[in-house]
Amino acid sequence: MHLALYGGSFDPPHNGHLALCLFAAELLRVDRLVISVSNNPFKGGYLAPDADRKRMAQLLADELGRVGVSAEVSGWELEKRQPSYTVDLVRYIHSVYSPDSLTLLIGEDSFREITSWKSWQSLFSLCRIAVFGRSSCTDIMAPEVFPPDSIRFIDFDCPHSSTAVRQAVASGLPVTALLPSSIRHYIAEHGLYRTA
Repeated sequence: MHLALYGGSFDPPHNGHLALCLFAAELLRVDRLVISVSNNPFKGGYLAPDADRKRMAQLLADELGRVGVSAEVSGWELEKRQPSYTVDLVRYIHSVYSPDSLTLLIGEDSFREITSWKSWQSLFSLCRIAVFGRSSCTDIMAPEVFPPDSIRFIDFDCPHSSTAVRQAVASGLPVTALLPSSIRHYIAEHGLYRTA
């Protein structure tokens, strides 16, 4: 089984996340995708409660399922109630799923910080890494920093961001083009990201 792992704060999940997952499933021939809702030690407080972020991630997984992508949500990072690190998550995923191969999906912004991650060198014995970003991101670091064939760069320049979605919702602007309808309705029903 080829398993892909996609972690993030998902505050909220948006069409960029959906597109990345669909692209990865097709391009990398993924059998199963695990979406992990993070408790990132380098981020400040989240604007949506953990339970809402996990539920919206499940709605994202449901959207993927509607088009035939096997996806599920892991709340392991949230349940730890302490800072979580990618290397620990990858080890946990191996212990639960025992995949034949594991690919970690990350965005260009995360890749730029990879050498500051806890035990980042250990990742290369645990998984391959697929970096989604602008084609120029291949120039970020010298290739000799990483083991051969350990990283695949995938041109994926998506303008959406969770920050922009939150700002649009807070300002009362339309977000139809930014969010899957199920997540848009969830945000509205639960009054998330409103400033008043």
